[in-house]
Amino acid sequence: MVAHLWDNEKAAQAGQGLGELVYRSNLLGTDRSVANWGGGNTSMKTVETDFRGREVEVMWVKGSGSDLATMKAGNFTGLRMEDIRPLIERESMSDEEMVAYLSHCMIDAKHPRASIETLLHAFLPFKHVDHTHPDAIISLCCADNGKALAKEIYGDRFVWVPYVRPGFTLSKMIAEGVKSNPKAELVLMEKHGLVTWADNSHDCYLKTLAIIQEAESFIEARVNEGALYGGAKYEALSKEERLDVLAQMMPVARGAVSEGKKMLVTFDDADDVLKFVNSQNAAVLSQVGAACPDHLVHTKMKPLFVNWDPAAKDVDALVQALKDGIASYKEEYRAYFERNQNDGDQMFEASPRVILIPGIGMLNTGKSWAMAQVSGALYHRAIAVMRGATALGQFVSLSENESYNVEYWPLELYKLTLAPAEAEFSRKVAFVTGGAGGIGSATVRQFLKDGGHVVIADLNVEGAQKLAAELNAQYGDMRALAVKIDVTKEEEVVEAFRETVLAYGGVDIVVNNAGLATSSPFDETSLKEWNLNMNVLGTGYFLVAREAFRIMKKQAVGGNMVFVGSKNSVYAGKNASAYSTAKAAEVHLARCIAAEGGEYGIRVNSVLPDAILQGSQIWNSNWRNERAAAYGIQPDQLEEYYRKRTTLLVNIYPQDIADAIAFFASSKSEKTTGCMLTVDGGVPAAFTR
Repeated sequence: MVAHLWDNEKAAQAGQGLGELVYRSNLLGTDRSVANWGGGNTSMKTVETDFRGREVEVMWVKGSGSDLATMKAGNFTGLRMEDIRPLIERESMSDEEMVAYLSHCMIDAKHPRASIETLLHAFLPFKHVDHTHPDAIISLCCADNGKALAKEIYGDRFVWVPYVRPGFTLSKMIAEGVKSNPKAELVLMEKHGLVTWADNSHDCYLKTLAIIQEAESFIEARVNEGALYGGAKYEALSKEERLDVLAQMMPVARGAVSEGKKMLVTFDDADDVLKFVNSQNAAVLSQVGAACPDHLVHTKMKPLFVNWDPAAKDVDALVQALKDGIASYKEEYRAYFERNQNDGDQMFEASPRVILIPGIGMLNTGKSWAMAQVSGALYHRAIAVMRGATALGQFVSLSENESYNVEYWPLELYKLTLAPAEAEFSRKVAFVTGGAGGIGSATVRQFLKDGGHVVIADLNVEGAQKLAAELNAQYGDMRALAVKIDVTKEEEVVEAFRETVLAYGGVDIVVNNAGLATSSPFDETSLKEWNLNMNVLGTGYFLVAREAFRIMKKQAVGGNMVFVGSKNSVYAGKNASAYSTAKAAEVHLARCIAAEGGEYGIRVNSVLPDAILQGSQIWNSNWRNERAAAYGIQPDQLEEYYRKRTTLLVNIYPQDIADAIAFFASSKSEKTTGCMLTVDGGVPAAFTR
């Protein structure tokens, strides 16, 4: 049931006017069974003082492109009512004409563009208006017998409006319907949502909840859990089994849906999802269509349903069914586009946003982790609507052509033009070993700055978690993920990549950066010291690269590895035979992988830094003292010593190496592999020959 969240003390703190509208809107948006992500809109009419000192009636309405749950005062648009009211006398008005007209009604040109449903609010003679998409209401509005059932629930208190796409016509229909029914307390919009109103913000909120609760109670009295969606057909695999299967199939899914542009893939196995995908009727119900226009924009007209019997536990069969299903979905989507396209339409990527798998759950795709989550959140709402609609009657949806016209609606396409251009590493996942250290953390920050998602893999998991928390607070949830890894332990490497796959669907960039260093004269070098260097810098880099290579081959969309070597990879460092030999082996391993990876589009390059003292765990260890002793100087003289031995007379910092890594990982070097790039200020002894 919808939750009553109103708090008088917090409401008082929000204040009057726009503050109270923000508070009410956030409460409505917080409950996703009331308001979809990005959907719905709220308004209030009040009196403001304009720039000339005159009192004018103004309507504040949610601006286009914001979300009720998180929007602030700056996300609302103020419009002069004296300019808007005369529009109701018109017979018709195109979307383009309406948008242009409303831009002249704004009290401040800096406000966001007004919602397409602005006139819905303006034409109703009420101070406060809510338009939401509650699950229970959409269930009623998407049932084939919805209007008749609405009479049972609401008597003569409602206005039923047949489906019309949002805009001038729908707004006028709603206003005229309310005007012709003096008893009206709500509007039910077929296949769309709910409109309610009141004289103050508190009462408007309570009215919205009360109307929803009436529908919820009516539906719940008719729900037979055992017979939902035709009853159970399959049993879900255990949680452990589901994760094992997902770890194997998600890279395949990611590669198959990444047509032209890469997509991230997430999974969802919540109880409501499993109940639906395991049901008798899910394969048919899921193909009826979207529950409302707001869903369709992010989930497409329908999901992909993969026909697979989880009882057989045949993962190979599932992988093949998934690949075949995605290929068929793309073909069908292209045909759908061709049947319905209008002049000038450019087809979106044809891959599914939602993939339903019996026994497993749901996969969601998106250009980022956040957008994949949006697709998933909206399909949860679709499942809830189908639950209610099928309990009431038969679930119905928009026609194919209307679905297309919503998906390719110019006003929706316009929102896409407002989004910033995609950055270099948008849609990509980078895995950085030693990610909490000096070079590692600088590299992580660079990838995030340039649009990527990053896995911070480090033996120091507390440091990795602290860095991830800081960066997620700055860039958004799950842009960074911390995982524990000891690169010398095969099982930990495998588990770290498994966590990566389950979080994002796969990996695009691997930075082999975990390191250590020891120093001792050759004849004093112990077998323990030798093995330590070889295990971390040789075996560790091999294990990380091999696991990444396997995943990249499964994805079949290329990949990129950057090894962080050293000046010592090509220069025989004094008193550092174990370290220098391991570093030389490391960059040669990179070239070997490059030779094999080319046919799969996997590039492998190396960056050779020198003397990165800042933020380095290595240089904060005994290595500093050992290197100083090797050169016959004091430890605090090292930084100046290293600067003076370079031809450019410069020190090298973590960001310098991060820049070089980002170059190799970027499109700027897309035709380069097997290469070494020295970033050491120019040490002649280490010039490559």
